Amino acid sequence: RTSSVDVCYSSNVLEHVRHPVRMSDEMVRVTKPGGIVFLSFTPWLSPWGGHETAPWHYLGGHRARRRYIKRNGAEPKNKYGESLFAATAGAALKWARACPDAELIAALPRYHPWWAGWVARVPGLREFASWNIVLVLRKHG
Repeated sequence: RTSSVDVCYSSNVLEHVRHPVRMSDEMVRVTKPGGIVFLSFTPWLSPWGGHETAPWHYLGGHRARRRYIKRNGAEPKNKYGESLFAATAGAALKWARACPDAELIAALPRYHPWWAGWVARVPGLREFASWNIVLVLRKHG
């Protein structure tokens, strides 16, 4: 339901949906005016971007998936192209900054000490050095 929750929280889900912008828009839609949207996820190029196929995802998601199957005799839980996608901090920040219904109030690397917050502000570096990125938005109203 539109404008029905004070806080909409998503942790480590965005990289598992095929249409991350659609999910993010829905989070804002269901949040009440003045409410908070908390969105965190693992960027694809981070050390754990490939989840259980890391660090081989740096050679490509499909290749990492094939390697995992060969080594383990089974599919990974997080299947690249099906249940794991190459989400980026840059794309998420672009969406958050352009979101007409909410204001981005914080963007920071999760699981880092407070003094490493600057990592999220450096394009490129944030993709590799942020094991997880957090976006906090406040819905207008």
